[in-house]
Amino acid sequence: MVRSDARENRARILAAAREAFTEDGATSMNQVAQRAGVGAGTLYRNFPTRESLVLAVYQDEVARIVDSAPALLAEKPPLEALRHWTSGLVAVMRRKHGLGDALSPNAYQSINEQSYGPVVAAINAILDVGKQDGSIREDADAGDFLQLSGALWRAAPGPDDRSPRMLALILDGLRARPHQ
Repeated sequence: MVRSDARENRARILAAAREAFTEDGATSMNQVAQRAGVGAGTLYRNFPTRESLVLAVYQDEVARIVDSAPALLAEKPPLEALRHWTSGLVAVMRRKHGLGDALSPNAYQSINEQSYGPVVAAINAILDVGKQDGSIREDADAGDFLQLSGALWRAAPGPDDRSPRMLALILDGLRARPHQ
């Protein structure tokens, strides 16, 4: 069992690294340790390499977004929940692509493989509720949605960000249509 202070240190390191990497992808391990208020030994005990820290930050972000699906469904109709959930996923994926230089090709592939199943399961959970209430078409598929939404995180962020309009088009395609 991990001591509470060790859990707190790990959480502080992850939070500091998330912030630091968002601001500057080239942030050093020492800068992360300083920002987290821990010594270098504590940092390296938890994350022996920069790549292991980058992977842990990404895994933590994916877990957060995956875990947010039930709460969104409790607050919003399925298509609106999917809109908010997907916007969060886009932000995480954009950060991951920004960290790509810090990851070896094998680590990059590994993280994609590890996150695919939980992400698809979260999408399925939202789609299933929409299928049950009749707001989402019966043939909607989580894998198809994920593949289409891949274009969203590749769209250039900033003032000309096309991703909200693109997401609206994707979600419109998921709407159940009255039988003719």
